[in-house]
Amino acid sequence: MIFLKDMKTYFLIFFILFQILFSKKGASQTDNDTILLLNGAVVVTTVIDTTNGTTVFKNPKNPKKTLAVENERIFSISNKKGEFLIYEYDTIVGNEFTIEEMRYFIKGEQDAQKNFKARGAFWTNLLIGAGAGVTGSLLSPIAPFAFSAIVGLPKIKIKKKCVSNIEYLKQDAYLMGYERVGRKKRKIKSLIGGVTGLGVGLGTYFILKANDSELY
Repeated sequence: MIFLKDMKTYFLIFFILFQILFSKKGASQTDNDTILLLNGAVVVTTVIDTTNGTTVFKNPKNPKKTLAVENERIFSISNKKGEFLIYEYDTIVGNEFTIEEMRYFIKGEQDAQKNFKARGAFWTNLLIGAGAGVTGSLLSPIAPFAFSAIVGLPKIKIKKKCVSNIEYLKQDAYLMGYERVGRKKRKIKSLIGGVTGLGVGLGTYFILKANDSELY
């Protein structure tokens, strides 16, 4: 009887320890912090410290290492306890948007990053680069790089299917956020297209030259 009583006690202790370990494991999986940056990027990680003007957190790709980002680049940090705002409306330091306006601005950035493709800028500059490169001129890089420099100037046309919420189109801050990322993607895609086209054009030029041919 004493043996059975001891066994029951050991089993109860083991069960309690198992419950504690299991609950801690579950908490570690759900206690993640979500850092929302002002550029629209989202980082799911574990925040270690937010003092001294920077936020230190575990590297999502390698939890054994840490990363740091300036607090002025962060909008908020969220976890199961709620959202903690880092961004502050302060025109003196250049924060011209109110909290609500900045939310719309970030939404615009995120929608543009997800849905704006800038294919036209890529293919147009690819053709420009190829056309310039095939001449073999030392000045051939000027045309595609010039196009990349000015391609961000035209207004970004926002398609309704590229918007996560049609009501956002009524908000100027959202439009500004979308255009900011859209113009940036135009320049990057244009630059990639221009360099690719230039390489193809120059390659064609040297192949023709090696075969004693010319392209008119």
